Amino acid sequence: MISIGMGTTSVLPRRLHDAFRLAADAGFDGVEIMVTSDPDTRDPRVIGALSERYGMPVLSIHAPVLVLTAFVYGLDPHVKLDRSIALAQRVGASTVVVHPPFRWQMLAARRFEASVRELEARHGVTVAVENMFPVTVRGRDREAYAPSWNPGDLAIDALTLDFSHAALAGVSALDLARQWGDRLRHVHLCDGSSTEPNDRVFDEHLLPGHGAQPVAEVLRSLADRDFDGAIVAEINTRSCANDDDARVELLRETVRFAREHTAPLSVDAPRER
Repeated sequence: MISIGMGTTSVLPRRLHDAFRLAADAGFDGVEIMVTSDPDTRDPRVIGALSERYGMPVLSIHAPVLVLTAFVYGLDPHVKLDRSIALAQRVGASTVVVHPPFRWQMLAARRFEASVRELEARHGVTVAVENMFPVTVRGRDREAYAPSWNPGDLAIDALTLDFSHAALAGVSALDLARQWGDRLRHVHLCDGSSTEPNDRVFDEHLLPGHGAQPVAEVLRSLADRDFDGAIVAEINTRSCANDDDARVELLRETVRFAREHTAPLSVDAPRER
């Protein structure tokens, strides 16, 4: 059964308590917690209490991989991932999302695939590596992540598909989903303005259906193959919601989109092409 969750980054700059409350108000099945410098995102007691209070299970943990979380859980990406998995186990999350290392993290990049496989086998938690993107400078692509921005190229069993990152990479998320096959185990639900190579430098995280990525088609393809992972909204409400009421409406639209395009088709229902 597909779970429709909300990433806590969807309601930034709101804190963790508000994220749980808003996810419940919007009708999500659970949450994905991005580990940040906010100590609440790393405290299993706080997380457990909020999960119980709002009836929102923790579906997944997002390891601290952003520049602003450079010192969270130390500097070693292997240690960061290990500690994120430990947190996931304590809060009952079955999946940990992680980005490939930055190219300048040369040692981490060389051991990344082995590190993911080792920690996943040791702890029994799915580690789903997320697609990223090259950085375009003056019309030329510069690799920012290693071993690859596309985890489908790596010897890794579980992958996370992010539509906004696909847009930045100038590719169709449907092409990535087809390339990855059953290794696609987790989704970050959002949208982006392009499916072709472009000079965009901002990670948009638009509401699904508000961009050019084939989001509905990907969700339908997952439903058709009985996908049993989580589809987690990771949208930007910071710039388009003045208050929590407006934010909840955007979140509810996202839930409706996800449920519409993953609902079982009736016998006579036409299929999208």
